[in-house]
Amino acid sequence: MTQDIQAQAAQAAEILIREAAPKPGSLCVVGCSTSEVGGKMIGSASSEEIAAALWAGLTPVLEKAGVFLAVQGCEHINRSLCVSRACMERYGLTEVMVRPWLHAGGAFATHAFAHTEDAVMVEDLKGLAHLGMDIGGTLIGMHLRPVAVPIHTPLREIGEARVVMARTRPRYVGGPRARYE
Repeated sequence: MTQDIQAQAAQAAEILIREAAPKPGSLCVVGCSTSEVGGKMIGSASSEEIAAALWAGLTPVLEKAGVFLAVQGCEHINRSLCVSRACMERYGLTEVMVRPWLHAGGAFATHAFAHTEDAVMVEDLKGLAHLGMDIGGTLIGMHLRPVAVPIHTPLREIGEARVVMARTRPRYVGGPRARYE
């Protein structure tokens, strides 16, 4: 099962990168319920094995694209996020004192904290994420830039969890004489 999850996660990340076409240094937020991936209700069956499979599928693709990864924790840590210190500094994010664990933050955030180089937890992303992936209904929208555009794909699930991906674009401004690309 975990090999399938890893392959699905890699496929989802490849679709996200292809469709969003982020510039190096862009910020990608991922929220994930390993319980949902395993076919259970969110928050009821956190799985370290599923978290490791997801991480193994997602991170090589995101690293190759040169994007910063922010992993959202659950509501028990106020949806704070695990990022690298370099990401925190580049985006001017606010560090908070919390360390995710299986029952407060979730398995995926816990795994991210253990496997991110110079990991820190931040309060929020200030609505600066350029792209994102929500695996299992974790509600990442608060971290995305204001105009989120859904990415429609035949890949609709990772494991048993629904996956929703988005990219962002600048707002259209102007009136009847404005031109857009």
